[in-house]
Amino acid sequence: MIRVELPAALRALSGAGREVAFELEPPVTPRAILDALEARYPVLRGAIREFGTERRRPLVRFYACRRDLSHEPLDAPLPDAVARGEEPFLVIGAIAGG
Repeated sequence: MIRVELPAALRALSGAGREVAFELEPPVTPRAILDALEARYPVLRGAIREFGTERRRPLVRFYACRRDLSHEPLDAPLPDAVARGEEPFLVIGAIAGG
């Protein structure tokens, strides 16, 4: 069971809870998680990744097992603890301003 934690803004947009859980076939990658998340909550399409390019939006970050995975390839395998559901995949809204 894959666990994904969403920031408040994406929870409000999608109506999802703080944590979303679902089954996912290996390999468990950020792309596979985001594809499944957007399939379950279509309103999130374009909110986490840009349309067309599927690049991570600039103020969104991905973390797992205390590591920033934001700049890793979307097809890179995630840590085993995430694949086993022991640790969540975190989607974080970055804060910017002056």
